[in-house]
Amino acid sequence: MFQARGCGVAIITPFKDGEIDFKSLTSLINHVIIGGVDFIVVLGTTGESALLITYETEKVLNHVLTVVDNRVPIVVGNLGGNNTQALVSRIKQMDLSAFDGIMSSSPSYVKPTQEGIYRHYMKMADVSPLPVIIYNVPSRTASTVEVDTIIRLADNHPRFMAVKEASGNMNYGLKLLKEKPDHLDVLSGDDPTTMSFCMMGASGGISVIANAFPYAFSEMIKAARSNNYALAKLLNEQMMDIHPYLYSEGNPTGIKSLLHQMGLCSKETRLPLVAASDQLDKDLFEQVQSSGILEVIPGVKEL
Repeated sequence: MFQARGCGVAIITPFKDGEIDFKSLTSLINHVIIGGVDFIVVLGTTGESALLITYETEKVLNHVLTVVDNRVPIVVGNLGGNNTQALVSRIKQMDLSAFDGIMSSSPSYVKPTQEGIYRHYMKMADVSPLPVIIYNVPSRTASTVEVDTIIRLADNHPRFMAVKEASGNMNYGLKLLKEKPDHLDVLSGDDPTTMSFCMMGASGGISVIANAFPYAFSEMIKAARSNNYALAKLLNEQMMDIHPYLYSEGNPTGIKSLLHQMGLCSKETRLPLVAASDQLDKDLFEQVQSSGILEVIPGVKEL
């Protein structure tokens, strides 16, 4: 059975002239698998899932399944939304048999109470054929899935396998690690704090920067989880000053700029997201060059 541990990558959806660039998607999938990621999350926030048409979503899922070819597990994300009934109906209609898990953020916009969040997830889990990763990302949903609610969900439904904790709030994260049941894995959803989180007991992380540097990020997680502080610190510091540029104009704008400079895809996004500015391209290029990551990490394609 799939376990959400180690390095997951929230893979982007490449575009070219307004259409999905499946050739680049193939190259990117092979890049991250060769780089050592443990699993792929397709159509998450970084994959611009909210900006795809239904038929495009299906084509991306089928393409990823074909290219991955059982080399690593695949998580479908983000299967969320602010309409519980619509989400339940969507999951019932999807053929998810070839995938390994689903990831779902809490309802956005409507700002439900913790009781509402609990009931929403329980309804979803009742119809899910796969293990579920609870996605706590209050910067996007405007509400936090409180630790007590997560524990309540994990204790009352066998489908909940893990939590992707993307608040970046270490106090919240440490409380979650302290109080969670043993069978629930906790994953960092915030690249800059992943090393620290893993050293405190997290099972891994679902990363944005791993699209570009899968080897560095996956090795950092391994080192942190095995208490190899020196190696974890070295790898973390190679990426530390790159992280802010990946989000300064929004996600996935920054990571697409970096991947474009690496020759893996265009930097094109979909409206209302816009491609990286020339200044961001320049700043990212200079930061990566000065970080030392291209010299330290074997197998990284030079910009």
